[in-house]
Amino acid sequence: MTPPLGDIAHVGHAQLFTPDLDASVAFCTDFLGLTVNGHTRGGSGGGDGGDGDSVYLRTFDDYEHHSLVLTARDRPGLGRLALRTSSEEALQRRVKAVEEAGGTGRWVEDEPGIGKLYVTTDPDGHEHALYWESEYYRAPDALRPALKNQPQAKPNRGVGVRRLDHVNFLAADVLANAEFQQDVLGARPTEQIRLDTGRVAARWLTFTDKSYDVVYTEDWTGSEGRLHHIAFATDTREDILRAADLAIDSGVFIETGPHKHAIQQTFFLYVYEPGGNRIELCNPVSRLVFAPDWPLITWTEAERAKGQAWGLKTIQSFHTHGTPPVAPPAGG
Repeated sequence: MTPPLGDIAHVGHAQLFTPDLDASVAFCTDFLGLTVNGHTRGGSGGGDGGDGDSVYLRTFDDYEHHSLVLTARDRPGLGRLALRTSSEEALQRRVKAVEEAGGTGRWVEDEPGIGKLYVTTDPDGHEHALYWESEYYRAPDALRPALKNQPQAKPNRGVGVRRLDHVNFLAADVLANAEFQQDVLGARPTEQIRLDTGRVAARWLTFTDKSYDVVYTEDWTGSEGRLHHIAFATDTREDILRAADLAIDSGVFIETGPHKHAIQQTFFLYVYEPGGNRIELCNPVSRLVFAPDWPLITWTEAERAKGQAWGLKTIQSFHTHGTPPVAPPAGG
């Protein structure tokens, strides 16, 4: 039985590996408008062993220490996705659920502003860190907001993204990984793509009243543990249009957009950061799922062939680019 919605409170932060740490940090601060909130030297700060230096960055509306960790590594990709639970008891329930499902994990305490984390993986090998203890951010004088219910003043540079919104994993087996989120972590599915063969090729899931927090998309290479993209939410659609102008002015590569997705109706722009990871800028706030019995929406191959909401065809690289990069399949 799927556990009740609520043990996972929200997406906390994500870790990206990058072969060009300085350039990736500059992208995040100058283009996205994130704020650096600390760094650690090689070997600490999340992820598995062998990491290089890590830099911690935050969006202006995040209440926690950081929203994103950038870690130096030879190849780009996703480190861990951190999920905050709704209580210490909820954390222990999810740990028990992982172990009862045959999973394994380890306890670490290796990130600033965060207490102990229980690190496990989904069936595809993507690292998830569950935690409860968290330090509320206190802005220094230079970043103190005028409104006391906002953690930090809005940035005066770049896009000024509001929060880390979601993570889209690439997976060899979408259904197995989506069921891990549902049965073990307590997410509920909202939309999916089912191929004519009956195979589920993508599924969107939520821990909150947002329409989605995590996504699994079929990896056409058959690889495991790769990243499709992480996404940051903006205040308005106009911010997405401004981001496109900033991108062409500053040499940031635009992959596709601005446009509107048919699935989830998210207004989007996809760019690559200098390390090679795909970043989505999105404005999804118009769609919330309040219904406790929301029916899973299924899209067919024929429906997806129509493209995005206003007819834009899905660009080929959307199916082939992921991090870390892999050789194309034989004959592909």
